[in-house]
This record gives sequence, structure tokens and C-alpha cells, in this order.
Amino acid sequence: MRGGGQLHFAIAGAGVGGLASAILLARQGHRVNLFDQLDAPRPTGSGLMLQPTGLAVLDAMGLGNEARSRGARITRLHGKAGKRTVLDVQYERMTKGADAVGIHRSALFDLLWTAAQAEAIDFAFPRRVIGASQRHVEFAHGEKDGPFDLVIDASGARSAIAQHDDTPLPYGAYWATVDWHEAMPSRTSLSQRYRQARQMAGLLPVGRVPGEEGEKVAFFWSVRGDQAASLRDAGVAALLDQWAGLWPETADIAAQVGSFDRLTLARYAHHTMASPIGDGVVHLGDSWHSTSPQLGQGANMALLDAFALAKTIETHRDLADALSAFVFMRQDHVRLYQLLSHLLTPVYQSDGWFVPTLRDWLVGPVSRVGLVQKIQARLVSGLVGRPLSQLGL
Repeated sequence: MRGGGQLHFAIAGAGVGGLASAILLARQGHRVNLFDQLDAPRPTGSGLMLQPTGLAVLDAMGLGNEARSRGARITRLHGKAGKRTVLDVQYERMTKGADAVGIHRSALFDLLWTAAQAEAIDFAFPRRVIGASQRHVEFAHGEKDGPFDLVIDASGARSAIAQHDDTPLPYGAYWATVDWHEAMPSRTSLSQRYRQARQMAGLLPVGRVPGEEGEKVAFFWSVRGDQAASLRDAGVAALLDQWAGLWPETADIAAQVGSFDRLTLARYAHHTMASPIGDGVVHLGDSWHSTSPQLGQGANMALLDAFALAKTIETHRDLADALSAFVFMRQDHVRLYQLLSHLLTPVYQSDGWFVPTLRDWLVGPVSRVGLVQKIQARLVSGLVGRPLSQLGL
């Protein structure tokens, strides 16, 4: 902190936000204890997009170029319903040379995990934090550890500390990682196909996966949560038939899945805590604010939160003032993107027909207007609300 003084932090969760927070605070000379429920921390899921916001944080941490080398450069988001283009976002419409990075979760995790191991961080695995009070963390079987100056809850949307009472959104998605294939629509685009908002198929180049050969692609198929089990029971052939019916040109890519054992079901929920600050606790990332993945902001928001928290701790003498500054720095951007995600989710994942029909007929033509193209690019980049200027990036 400004004026010196080493603080002692407990961080719950070794995901993107937890690892980034641990690295940044350890580099400031603070004591950091990092807890995770798994025997050896590892990511779950397939691919994600590092937007310009998340990349700016990784650049400030000295990790941006390595992230780019592990992932795949993404210059465009392109989606069609039948023959109509209903999503066409080109990053260069915002700034010449602007882009994002498609990256596998394991590649991003490995990057952050390697950086964390180079710092003076105390790792404790498996230690599932189920609560925090009076500056202590609480584990199963009644054990506690502490006191700490601050407990940082980075344990995700299902945080036992935050105890969100969420109802999952109606739609989730099956994800898998497959090999690069010549039938891919583009090497530098997130490509999607829709049938109204009831069906959505997507392919995202994600670069390389640690320990595997060749370039990879993230495969995802939208599914109603209450139909996911019946689809699994019907077998992977049923899913592949639906895929081929929607997007026959890429059926050979999807066929690599081969078995439901290669698929992971992801469910989502919307929540935002009124305040991320509790009794000796601060929440960041999905434990503070969780959304559907329509805008591709999850990991990027966690990185922004981690950087903002470390920055305010570094520049304030008093921890309470630092936490207040952290909330002030991040809350408007968080609320804005929570609202946008809430509004846009039914456009791409819902049972209705009116909104997706309106999307199919209007979005494509409107997206060809220059100003709209620039706004769309800033929106998916995570830059609406100027979050980077708030962080001095």
C-alpha cells in the first residue's frame, strides 16, 4: 500500500481472477495464500475470447504476448440464420489492427499458473472455502484459517462464500474441443449459425492446447437446460444430426466429437451483488457478477476486477478506502455489461420467435452502417464505458 506495509490476503479460487489477483498482489510484496478445492487446480470448459480489455490487463502483467502466441487471432464475429447475416462484428471498424484472441481455457490457465508459481505465493490444495467471516476463511469439517487482512472471493458463480440463490438461465451449451479442419469457415472468426434462437452452433479457433498437437477449435451447441439430459440419452448421433441440419458445411468438424464423453454441459445464470464488499471479504469476477456468455466478457471482467483491486490497494493508505475505490472504479462497467447481457441473451438463446425474427431482418442491414459497426465493435470488445481509462491502461 502507499506508505508501505505488507498485507496478508486469502484468495479463494484458482481461476482467472484468483490467479491474476495472487500474481499482482504478490508482486506488490504482500503475503498471499491461495486456496482451491481441487487437488491440483485446473480449468473447466473449452474456449473463450480474450477481448482488448482482458488483453490490456495481461499486457500490463507482462503476459499478453504469450497469450497471443498460445491463442488464435480473432478479427471478426460472424453469424448467419439461413442465408441472412445477423451478426457481423469486425474489430478493425473500431481501430485499425484491433483484434481479440480465441484461447483454450487450459492455455490461459497454464499461462497464469506458471506466472503464479514464480511468485512468493502460498498454495493450499485441496482446500474448499465454504465461508468467510471476521477475516477468517472457513473450510469443511469446521476448520478455519486466518486472520487475514482481506479475503478475496474469486471462486466463481457458484461461490459458497457469496451463496447466490440463482435460477439457471433456460439455455446452456454443450462444449468440446476438436482439431482444426479444412472445413472451418474462417481462421480468424468466431462463426455461428442460428435457427431463430432455439438452435445455435458455434466454432471458435483457439490456437494450441498444452500437451496436444496442432491447432484446436472450440465447438459449442446451444441446448435448453431441461432438454440437455434427454439429448445426452439420445446419443451423440442425435446431436450431430441436428448440427448437420443447421450447418451442413461443417458437419465433418462436428463429427470429431464422436461421443458425449467429449462434451461438457455449461449452465449460466445472471446475478450481480448489490455490493461486492462484505465483512472482511471482497468478491470479484463471477462471484460478484455472472452472466450468459453472449458478449464473451467473463474472463475479461475477472481480469479487470483483479487489476482494479490490486491498483487501488497499491495506491491507498487505508484498506477500506482501497475497497471503496475498487467498487467505484468497476461498478458502472459491471452494471452496464450485466444489463446488456440480460437484454441480448434472448436474442440468441430463447424459445420466442418475435425477437429472433426481428434480429434476422434488421440486424444484418443495420450492421452495415459505419457508426453502428463501430459501436458493435466497442460493445463486444468490452470497451463501452471506458473501463481501461479507469484503470490507467
